Amino acid sequence: MLFLKRIYEPADDGDGARFLVDRLWPRGISKERANLTAWFKALSPSDEMRKTFHGATAGSDAAWAAFRKAYDAELDQGSPEIEAELAALRDALSKGTVTLLFGAHDTARNNAVALHEWLIRRGIVSQ
Repeated sequence: MLFLKRIYEPADDGDGARFLVDRLWPRGISKERANLTAWFKALSPSDEMRKTFHGATAGSDAAWAAFRKAYDAELDQGSPEIEAELAALRDALSKGTVTLLFGAHDTARNNAVALHEWLIRRGIVSQ
C-alpha cells in the first residue's frame, strides 16, 4: 500500500517505510522528526523543473499539466540513480506499507502526487 503525506504531519506507525521525494530538505524539519527510511532525490523533480512549477503560474491547470508531462519525461529517462531508487521503492512496497513524503502546501498538486500517478501508469503500484 502506498500513501502520500506532508512531511510536516507527525510520523505514524501506519506510515511504514517513509521516503522524502523532494529535492530540497523541508524547512523546520529535523532529521529525527522526519523519521525517514530514505531521501529519494533522483525521484524528485530537477531543480529547474521545481523552480518553473513553483513560479507565478503554479496554480493553473496548464502549469500543472506541463509540470506532470515534463516530470514524467524526466522519470522515463531512467537514469541509474532513478532506477536504484525505484528498486528500493519496489523492495519496500514488497515488504509492506510505504509513504511518500512531500513539503508542498498544496496536497492535490505536487510532485508526490505526480510521482504516484506515474507509478500507477507504469504498473509499479496499484490505485
